[in-house]
Amino acid sequence: MDLLEYQAKALFQEMGIPVLPSQRIYQPKDLKGLKIPYPIVLKSQVRRGGRGRLGGIRFVENTIDAIAAAQAIFHLSISGDYPELLLAEAKYDAEREFFLAVALDSSVRRPVLLGSQQGGENLEAALHQMQQVVVDQDFSPFYARRLALKMGLQGVLVQSISTVVEKMYQLFVQKDLDLIEINPLAIDASGAVMALDGKVTVNDGALGRHSEIALLTNRMSKTSAGSHSSLGFRAEPPAPRSEPTLPPLVRLDGNIGILCNGAGLTMTTLDLVAQGGGKTANFLNIGGEFHCGWPTIDLTERVQQGLDLILQDKRVKVVLINLLNSLNNSNGVAAAIGVHLRPKSPAMPSPHFVIRCPNQRAIEQLQAILGDQVFLSDRLDDAVAQIIALAKPPRAGRATSRR
Repeated sequence: MDLLEYQAKALFQEMGIPVLPSQRIYQPKDLKGLKIPYPIVLKSQVRRGGRGRLGGIRFVENTIDAIAAAQAIFHLSISGDYPELLLAEAKYDAEREFFLAVALDSSVRRPVLLGSQQGGENLEAALHQMQQVVVDQDFSPFYARRLALKMGLQGVLVQSISTVVEKMYQLFVQKDLDLIEINPLAIDASGAVMALDGKVTVNDGALGRHSEIALLTNRMSKTSAGSHSSLGFRAEPPAPRSEPTLPPLVRLDGNIGILCNGAGLTMTTLDLVAQGGGKTANFLNIGGEFHCGWPTIDLTERVQQGLDLILQDKRVKVVLINLLNSLNNSNGVAAAIGVHLRPKSPAMPSPHFVIRCPNQRAIEQLQAILGDQVFLSDRLDDAVAQIIALAKPPRAGRATSRR
C-alpha cells in the first residue's frame, strides 16, 4: 500500500531527510489559523498521479486565495479520488531537481539504488538519465557515493546526494519497505537539499513488525480499499498460481494494453499515455530492470506469458510493448509477439502492436521478422502517440492501418 505524501514525509523527517515546514488542512477554514508564512503551496493528498496537471497542486500568496484554492481542490477528483485533507507547505525555490529511489529488485533478490539528474514531472527525461546501483553486499556509504558519481555529480553535490541516499536506504531497511522514492529532491542556491515530494510503498507482509505503519495503513483503508500508485492504478492481489509466480495484472477501464520490463519504465509509460489522452485497459511489469515479482526467466518467456495475460482482456484493441534492454534474443521476442498477430477468428481481429525499444539494431531485427504488421520506434514519445492514435475508433469509411 502506498502512503500519502504527508505520511511519507513524516517518515523522511524521522530519518533526518529535510522536508519543508507543513500543516495539514482538513477544511478550507483551517487556513485562517495557518502557521506557515505565505507564499505557500496547497497539495491534494491522494494516491493517484497527475495531480499537478489536474489542478491538485496550487500556489497561493494570501489567505483569501488559499481558501478559494482549497475549496476547489477538495472538490477536485484526481482519477476518481477526492482528498480528505490537503498539505500546506512553504514555497521552495529550487535551482535543480533530482530523482532518487530505493527499490527491491526481485530478479537478483537485492535492493537497488536509483538516481537521475532529471527530477520532477518529466518522467521520460528522468528515465533516460536513470542510473542504478545494486546493493549486492552489506550496505555501506560506498554504494550511495557510487550512485552519486554514476549520476554525474561533482563537488559538494556528491556528498549531499549520497547522504540522502544513505538515509533513504536506512528507512527502506528499518521499515521493511517495498519502495521509497523522492521526486523531486531539490537543491536551492545555497546548496541545501529538500525532499519536495515523496512516495513510500509499504510491504503488507511486514506490517506485523511495524505497528506505527500499520496504524497509518489502517486509517487509510477505512476510506479507500486497494493500493494505488502515483500513476493512479490499483493493483489487484494475484490469484494463487502454479510456478512460475506471475506479477499482478493491473486492470483499468480503457482499451490499451501495456507491457514493460521495469517499474520506472512502467510508470513513465502509463503517465505519458494518460497525458496524451489514452485510456489503459490493463498493464503488466514483466521485470528485468527494477522491481517486479517475476523469477529470473528468459525475456522471451516473460513477453509471451505477459501478452497471454494482457490479451485475455477482450477490451484490449492495441498493445504497447516498451522494453528497456538490448533484446539479445530478438527472434524469440518476435515469435512471442507473432503468435498474437494472427486473428483467432473473423469476429475477433488481432490487436494492433506498437513496440518501443531504444536499441536500433534490435528494431531492425524485429522489423525484418515482423514486417509492417507492427509499428516500431526507438522513441517513447513516438510510440505513445502511435498507440493513442490506434486506440481511437476508426472514422466511418476509413480503414485503420498498422503503419
